[in-house]
Amino acid sequence: MALNDTLGTVLSHIHNCEKAGKKECTVLHSKLVTQVLTLMRDNHYIGEFETINEGNSLKIKVKLLGSINKCNVIKPRYAFQRGNSEKFEKRYLPAKGFGIIVVSTSKGVMTLEKSRELNLGGRLLSYIY
Repeated sequence: MALNDTLGTVLSHIHNCEKAGKKECTVLHSKLVTQVLTLMRDNHYIGEFETINEGNSLKIKVKLLGSINKCNVIKPRYAFQRGNSEKFEKRYLPAKGFGIIVVSTSKGVMTLEKSRELNLGGRLLSYIY
């Protein structure tokens, strides 16, 4: 596994396991990955996940629900302001109200919709639908 972009590696591994029909997978652990997985769980894209200690490294075991069509990181991590986030929804999601865009803001990692409610700007991290 290439470790240049941990979030990208994790999301592509989850997507590949979903396509292969697996019920669970083990991915790399990081604080950002845990926050993104929490958002995915809260939006019912994955089931529960737990951190496991595997030798000298931490891993995350994720239960898959089979409800992910596509998930990937957004490169480069575009900055967005309060008013101009709709163009990114049109670019990365197939339809309005279908899927989520994960963003990093000054108040933490959240969905683009939640950042719009809180009137925050930030950087785009990934999309899931």
